[in-house]
Amino acid sequence: MKHAFSLRFVSLAMALAVGACSKDTVGYPSLGLRPVEKLGFAEPEVKAAEVKPDPALDAEIAVMSGRLDAIVAGFTRDASKAEASARAARGAAVGSDAWLTAQTALAGLDDWRAQSSALVTDIEARATDRAAALQPDYPALAAVHAKAQVENDRQGTTISRIQASMPAA
Repeated sequence: MKHAFSLRFVSLAMALAVGACSKDTVGYPSLGLRPVEKLGFAEPEVKAAEVKPDPALDAEIAVMSGRLDAIVAGFTRDASKAEASARAARGAAVGSDAWLTAQTALAGLDDWRAQSSALVTDIEARATDRAAALQPDYPALAAVHAKAQVENDRQGTTISRIQASMPAA
């Protein structure tokens, strides 16, 4: 009897094992290539988002451009005065009237550069607000940002050059 039980158990185990080998089982995935693996590793083509005209933003950009033009004009005018003051201070002692005049002129240039830097920050904040609202880049905003950044960098270079030409404190 014990032997008959073992024989039945072995027969049942064999039947289950053979049944598990049929193709209808989905216990294990195929080792073949999946459809996604046939696509490759190239980046998918991204379609550019269509930018809709924004009259309110265009008006803001016009104001920002006007501010930038005023900053450029003021800095250029004061930079020529600061260069003349720095030339006059080259042979003068630190703390002399000529040196103090040149330092005051440089402080005026720093003020223009601070205005320029604030404008760049304002433009970047506007662009960040658009990005946070999931809006695409606005070409006119990007253009005024690039122009303002170039001007801000130019002003920093000019101030550094004039400062280096003067006697150090």
